[in-house]
Amino acid sequence: MPIAWRKGVRSCTQHPIGNFISYDKLSPTFRAFTSSITEIQVPQNIQKAFKYPKWKAAVDEEVRALEKNGTWEITDLPRGKKPVGCKWIFTVKYKADGNVDRYKARLVAKGFTQSYGIDYQETFAPVAKLNTVRVLLSLAANLDWSLHQLDVKNVFLNGDLEEEVYMDIPAGLETTSNFNKVCRLRKSLYGLKQSPRAWFERFTKVVKGYGFVQCQSDHTLFVKHFPEGKLAIIIVYVDDIILTGDHEEKIDLLKKLLTKEFEIKDLGNLKYFLGMEIARSKKGIAVSQRKYVLDLLNETGMLGCKPAETPMDTTVKLEESDGSAPVDKGRYQRLVGKLIYLSHTRPDIGFSVSVVSQFMNNPTEKHMTAVIRILRYLKMTPGKGLFFQRTTKKEIEIFSDADWAGSVTDRRSTSSYCSFVLGELGYMAKQETVSGSP
Repeated sequence: MPIAWRKGVRSCTQHPIGNFISYDKLSPTFRAFTSSITEIQVPQNIQKAFKYPKWKAAVDEEVRALEKNGTWEITDLPRGKKPVGCKWIFTVKYKADGNVDRYKARLVAKGFTQSYGIDYQETFAPVAKLNTVRVLLSLAANLDWSLHQLDVKNVFLNGDLEEEVYMDIPAGLETTSNFNKVCRLRKSLYGLKQSPRAWFERFTKVVKGYGFVQCQSDHTLFVKHFPEGKLAIIIVYVDDIILTGDHEEKIDLLKKLLTKEFEIKDLGNLKYFLGMEIARSKKGIAVSQRKYVLDLLNETGMLGCKPAETPMDTTVKLEESDGSAPVDKGRYQRLVGKLIYLSHTRPDIGFSVSVVSQFMNNPTEKHMTAVIRILRYLKMTPGKGLFFQRTTKKEIEIFSDADWAGSVTDRRSTSSYCSFVLGELGYMAKQETVSGSP
């Protein structure tokens, strides 16, 4: 087997990932940023976290914040009540320059064990539509708006819990004094079904009190018009907030006002949001999910796979009953789900992902082969994404297409359309329609 060499490191694969990813065209500061977000290993459980002082300190900080806020009280479990479980989640928060801002540990309740009408009632809370985020990026690129990112610390602790909810003692906090006891939750917590709703109601009330108007097409978007003809825009995705607009003084004032209401961390200019890496230059704004792709390839053991030049084999038509053996349904669904999220910045895989997503209920080896083909294509193009550049176009354009009875099972068509705002991609969607003769 040929040996590949890169920067003095020996590799036993014919197709090392280093041959397909380059940072040469990135600015020195953004290159440092992308390197920082990939080099730190995040622990998968509390036992591994306790082996490293920085992660243990993050756990201690989270516990202190929970106890200071009066999130729970230790008590005996009442007869007839069932506690929900909990687990620790770890992540790293970065500054705009790529340096580590803080190591973050978050205690998450296993809300899937809750029962409706017993320990939760209403649950719905909107999250920002990624289509809206793309439109905002297009506006910022064309109108030269700044993009600021804020993070709300312990966001769900800002919501009051009305229901009677009990939770297991968190891992790592067990002692002889709390043996066989549980936590009676007084404040909402990540993972509880009602927590997002409680937090979003509080946030909405606060920003409306500052004169912002809630958008009806996307309830996570808030806009305020000022007498000078300028405006400020807020969009929120759980605890991540983006601020933009053409009135810098008012945006700075808004940061100070939000800091009075919540424990806010100013992360500076927008660089990394929901797994999306955002680079800005005089030419425009580039958005990619490079780290997301590399993590996905690493997770599936395909960093050394042979790459493919296209995301789908056009000579193969997939159908529900193809005679091949079934595969692990859970694994297939997880992979396709991650590819669906990736397609928000990768319209080049949009069609192929929409095809493999039609077989989530009963996936077979042929369907999995098609998914693997998409991953092989991503190996070839890990850094591709969207580029929002300045343009003279001021109109909205819409394009549509269809594969015309492409399904070999029921002769349905897969149609799709996309809209361009100020010349940049804003919205994508696909649907199945009846077409052709049965």
